[in-house]
Amino acid sequence: MNTFQHPAEPEMVFVQGGAFLMGATTEQGKNCDSDETPIHKVTLSSFYIGKYPITQQQWKILMGTDIKQQRDRVNSSFSIRGEGDNYPMYYVSWDEAQEFINRLNEVTGKKYRLPTEAEWEFACRGGLKSAHYKYSGSNNINKVTWCKDNSGYTAHPVGMKKPNELGIYDMGGNVSEWCSDLKGNYLSEEQIDPIGNTQGSKRVLRGGSWYDIPSYCRVAHRRQEYQNVHYYDLGFRLVLPD
Repeated sequence: MNTFQHPAEPEMVFVQGGAFLMGATTEQGKNCDSDETPIHKVTLSSFYIGKYPITQQQWKILMGTDIKQQRDRVNSSFSIRGEGDNYPMYYVSWDEAQEFINRLNEVTGKKYRLPTEAEWEFACRGGLKSAHYKYSGSNNINKVTWCKDNSGYTAHPVGMKKPNELGIYDMGGNVSEWCSDLKGNYLSEEQIDPIGNTQGSKRVLRGGSWYDIPSYCRVAHRRQEYQNVHYYDLGFRLVLPD
């Protein structure tokens, strides 16, 4: 990795490549959704992923807008659900996440991107260090996740909960995170570095949010939205190829 650090760059965690079973594996329990099946083997190359979601400070440094200004671009009557430099950025569409990435790559000369859905789940599960938890880093949701049951209906500063096995924070809650993929059905065949569906109208989001019930914060749970939508619980984190 290039050692130069722009102030808008996230701290990254190395994820050693390898194989895992993706989808509704046994520790996910009985409340899995049909789109989490079939379980299938995925092999991934090594990559780096953000230790935290992109924060409001990082967004403002690069994009020039704070959370209230970003909210006003969407609808000034919408609520602010957590404000401060170390809070995750939200009210960000998939398209705007791409704009942030393009600007960051221009100023750093690097190749940041959104994670694929498979990369996101592998990192969320703890990679090759996975202890096969239901949530990212624990079977006790309160130790690792801000969700509907404990958030007070607001986002919280990143890194306040316990990290997962790889030292990655907030993968199961706080804000849901955009992935690069178009949403599609899983295939049963083994896959190598999959990039998701080639057709579709909605992008994948992963990880529950401060607004979601615990079931939505599981490592296998999937969500989809149109790529131009903004919600008060949608953010993102970045990946950098090894």
